[in-house]
This record gives sequence, C-alpha cells and structure tokens, in this order.
Amino acid sequence: MTLDIRGSLKNTKISANRYVVLEELISNSIDSFLIRQHQDPLVRSLDVRVVAEVLTTSVVDGAQDLCISCTDNGCGLGEEQMEAFLTKDTSYKDDLSIAGIGKCKGAGRIQYFHHFERVGIRSTYQSDGKVLTRTLPLVAARKKIDRTDFTVSEGEAGDIGTTITLDTLKPGVRERFYRIDTPSEIFSAANMRRYMLVAFLQRLVSLKTELGQFSISFQTKNPHGRIETLTLTAADLPPVTEVKSVLVEERDPQAGSPLGSYANFTLSHYKLDASVFDLPRNAISFCAKSSPVQDITRRYLRTVSEQNRPLDGFHHIVLIESELLDRRVNEQRDGFEGIPNEIPTGDLFDEEKVSYAGIYDCIDPIIEAMVSPSGWSRDDVIADAAERFGVNPGMLADTDTRVVYGDNAKSVAERVLRKYQERIIADTAEIFDLREEIEKAEPHTANFRQKINELSWKYASSLKTFDMANLSQLVVRRAAIVEILALACKRQLAVQVVAEGVRRQDERVIHSIFFPMKRDSLETSDHDIWLLSEEYQYYDYIASDKPLSEIEWNDGEKLFDPGIDDELAATLRRRAEENGAMRPDIAIFDKEGSAIIIEFKAPGVSLDDHVGDLSEYAHLLAAKSNGRLKKFYGYLIGDTVAPLRMAGWTRFAAGHGYFRSTPLQDPETGRNLGELYAETLFFDDIVRRATKRIGVYRDKLQLDLSKK
Repeated sequence: MTLDIRGSLKNTKISANRYVVLEELISNSIDSFLIRQHQDPLVRSLDVRVVAEVLTTSVVDGAQDLCISCTDNGCGLGEEQMEAFLTKDTSYKDDLSIAGIGKCKGAGRIQYFHHFERVGIRSTYQSDGKVLTRTLPLVAARKKIDRTDFTVSEGEAGDIGTTITLDTLKPGVRERFYRIDTPSEIFSAANMRRYMLVAFLQRLVSLKTELGQFSISFQTKNPHGRIETLTLTAADLPPVTEVKSVLVEERDPQAGSPLGSYANFTLSHYKLDASVFDLPRNAISFCAKSSPVQDITRRYLRTVSEQNRPLDGFHHIVLIESELLDRRVNEQRDGFEGIPNEIPTGDLFDEEKVSYAGIYDCIDPIIEAMVSPSGWSRDDVIADAAERFGVNPGMLADTDTRVVYGDNAKSVAERVLRKYQERIIADTAEIFDLREEIEKAEPHTANFRQKINELSWKYASSLKTFDMANLSQLVVRRAAIVEILALACKRQLAVQVVAEGVRRQDERVIHSIFFPMKRDSLETSDHDIWLLSEEYQYYDYIASDKPLSEIEWNDGEKLFDPGIDDELAATLRRRAEENGAMRPDIAIFDKEGSAIIIEFKAPGVSLDDHVGDLSEYAHLLAAKSNGRLKKFYGYLIGDTVAPLRMAGWTRFAAGHGYFRSTPLQDPETGRNLGELYAETLFFDDIVRRATKRIGVYRDKLQLDLSKK
C-alpha cells in the first residue's frame, strides 16, 4: 500500500480553517483511544498532549515558524491502522461498530501535508502478544509514503499510543494564514484550549462515559524559553442546556412539491456563564460528526460586538447536527456540498431533497428563542410595520413572513411586499398559461368548461392577493417601464431626438432601461431585467457592460480563473489576445453553473450579422470560468433580421424571433465546454411579453400609459 502525497494534494483542497490540523490530530487521537478501549476494555482515560513550538526564523522582521506534536494513549498504528493510513479513500472506520467513531474517507491527514513541510510519526502498538514501535522519520518533500518508509523496533507497553509531529510551515500557508496573526498568537495554549472546547464540545459531552476522566493538555513553547500550559478535562465540560429536534420536510428536487418524508435535525444549546467559561465569542454552527463545520452565527447575531460579547452574562453555543450534514460535509470539513439554496433548483441533475432555505425555515424560530439579545422586541417591530407601512399581522401570516432579530419595520415591509409581488407574477403567468390551454380546447367538450372554471378561480384568488398587498404602485411602475421601452425601440423618446451629425445613443438608451450600464448587482438592486424574464432578477450576480476580468464571485474571488488546464492553454491564449476586450452588454450568473448573455443591437442593425457573438461569448465564458459555468442562455435583441441568413435557426411560432440549441466545443481540441441555448428577439416581442405579464392588473386599475 502506498499513500500518493502529490496526488492527494491535487485532489483534496486545502481547508480554510487555521486549526484544521489540530482538529484532525485530536479527532484521530479520540478515535484511536476508542479503538483501544474496544480491543482492550480496561479502566483508563483518554490522555492527549499537544505541544506547539514556535521558532523565530528571522531576527530582523520577527518571522516565526511552527512545529506541532500530538501524543495520545490510543491503540497505536497497528497493521489495520497502518493499512488505513496508507489508503487515501479508506473505509476502515466505517466498518468499526464502536460508539463515537464516524465515517471517514481518510482525507483529514492530507491537511497535514498541505500545511507542513515535514510529517513524522512514532507509534507503539500491540501485535500478536508483542509490543512494537513503528517510526516514520521527519523528511521534507515526500512524494509518497509506503511501508518501507517506516522502521519497526521493540517497544514498551507503557508507551502504547501515537505521537504525530508536523514541522515547518509551508511558505504559501505562512503567507495565507499567518500574515497578520502570528503562530505564537494563534497557537497559544489559551487560544488552542478555547477553540478546541467549542470544536469538540458536542463530541466530548456525548463520549464522556467512554473517554473517562480525560485530559487534553495544550502547551506552547515560545521563543526565549517561555512555556504556557493549559488543560481541558472532563470536569471542564458544561452540561447541555437544552436539546431540540426538528423535522425538515423533503421536497421533489425538480417540482418543489412536498414528498411527505422528513430529514431530522438536532439542535444542542449550551448556555455558558461568561464568568466561568473564557470563550472568545458566541458560536452557532452546522456540524458534521459532532464537530462544527460551517459557522452561521452572523445570521442570528448581526453585529460583531454581539457575536463576540456575552449576552446577558452568558456565551451561547448552538450546534446543529443531522445525518444529512454528515453525508454532505466536504473533504476539507469547512463546508457542505450538494445542498441547494432553494428547491426546486432548476437543475435536472440535482437529487438533494432538502435545501438550506427549508432548513432555515425550521431552525430559525428555535435558535431565535435560544439566542436573542436584549433591547430588541419583535412585537415593537410588528407594531411599527403596521403603523408606518400598513403591513399587519394578518399579512405576515398570509405570506409566512417571520420577524427575526435585526429586522426593522422597513425590512419586514419589503419582505412581505416582495412575497406578494412574486405571488402576483406567478398568478399572472398561470392565468395566461390557462388562457393558452383554453384556446387549444374544443368548446363542445367538458374539458373546456373545466378550464374556464380554473381560470375564474385563479383570477379571483389573484385579485385577493393583489388587494391585500396594495401593489398598485408595482403595476403602475412596470407599465411605465414597458411604455418607455416601447417608445425607445421606436426612437420616440425625447432624449433620442438628436441634431444631424450627432452620434445616436439608441442602443445605450435601450440597454439602460433593462439594467444601468457599467454597474453590477453588487452596486445596485434597482433594475428591470424582468422585462426579459422574471426569474433572471433573482440570479446571484448581474454585470452590465463590465470587463470580464472585473467580475467577482464568492466574497471577492474572481469568477474567471486566469489559469487554465494544459489542454486548452494555447487555444485560450490566442482567444484572449484577440478578444480580451470583448464583453456582453449584460451577463447574469447563477452559482449553480449557468449564465445568461444579453446583447443589444441598435434599431436598424441587422441581427444576422451578429449571431456568432453569442457563441463566441459563451465559448470564452465557459473556458475562462475553469469549469464553473456550463449552461448558457443567450439573447440577441434588436429589430432587424434577414431571414435567409438564419440557416440552422428555428423560427418561433409566434413573433419574429428565432431560437436554437447547440453544444459548445473547443474548436481546436473538440473538448465539450457546455451547452448554449440562444434566441434572437425583436424589441416588439419583448414589449409584448412584458405587457402581457402585467396586463390583468393593469386592466383592473384601468391603467393605460400609451399615447392615444
């Protein structure tokens, strides 16, 4: 058996958690102890000793390096453990019927090699009545580890256990994690103990009987001989304050309909006296295998001061556990994969039946009852929303809107009205869907009258929603936007009257109606992209006439990776040189991996001359996104086209536009990059679609903004 270190580093991302190696060391020590107790059930207690030695590497700038060792009294690295250590995707622990040991893939130890130049092991174990010691010396730049790298010698029974030593931080890790906070600060005994109390609280509490009067000591050896030592023992563990279980209903990933089955989530709340427990902050986290993985404290405690200080004299720790979270935790143990934000997701390949939105809907009220700062009143906010905006408790109940800590009257009113707006749009769409079905029905059949009944009930319910929401303003505003777009497309706006010889700005005017130019959705939420499709305004990110290189993703991370794989390097370099300045008028991105490309052409410009633009944009975005984007929807919008030049395109049954769907393949390598669905649309069609969406409510208001 051989552990391929270089291959494992490629396939397992580095964790963003600075304490990840410490967590893995202690977690493995606990597992090893449980295995020893299972094999040899004597009365003993877990004993783990962590030593962090901080070294000064430069007298000039005070640069520091780090060496960490962790010693335990577990079972040691016997034959089965050795085989598992040398297997990247191991199932060793999965088959152990031992309480407290969770499933694993063996990816945790890869973080050792991500963070440190050298990894050494000294382990004493029992085998066939003998006591042996297995040693892996500290060697830098290992590419692989196999059995021949270990030496085996006779050992002492009193030494059974394992010491793992991690030495010399890698330069990239030192720059990324220790540029501001030094190793001596991060790995001080006090900080290690504080962090590990929270990280292992749930596991230590649940295993208190199995681990006995355990002791986990933290020692920091600082430069100049200063030593700091603190210990975490069984007596230090607080009792759990309360435990709540909640069932999250599963939904069909495609339709979003309830399935009648449920996923169970358990919330454990620890309310800790701040005068007894010296903790740096409150913590609310999604957990996997009884350990915090994803911190969600900011969702419930909005300010930094609330997160960091005790609330009414108590620190609060809320740990959320579920088999779903255990199954979906990523290899770096700093997040979860495969849990969608919403259901339905719109992705045919999504299979998860529980979304973050569904989880939060169920756990939010429970956590808000557990952790709520003083000085804020839900009743006061509800009363203020009713007085200032007319949003009464009945409307809150009708839209299933909860008032949570941090809300004010304005934010509550906005959420309620937005939900009514979405409901009205959905109702309107369904009305016209039914109308189209009615037109296809045969009047002399019973089905025709059934459709009439459905339409009348749907219309009546939508009017009730409309009246409750008092959304006349929305309809008036949207009707005005549609009329402005219609005038702009016909060059009838006052701003489009220009003197002879002055360059026309028709495309710029039309573009700005949909979305402000040279802006993105991080800078403005005031736009009218709904004119093209209602769902696009809810996408994660919209960029209007922005260079591709400026588009950001995930808290400042660039969406388009400048680094590309070797296979496409030469081709993409050439494309980048030729098209580096190219960018779509509007680009809309969804983190599920889809992109919408919108290109406007001024009145009179023939669309058939530019049908290749969409494909070229899609190729560039697919390739430069490094695999993040695979599904593309392209829209080329104008008012002129030569039908004879639209070979390969299918004409819409209604309207003058065309559509087609084509695979995106690299022209030089043939590699599949994704799929492009493209449409060429006329401005009149856009106006007609938008008018149709709001028509029923505009008629109710007897609103007509067009010029007679």
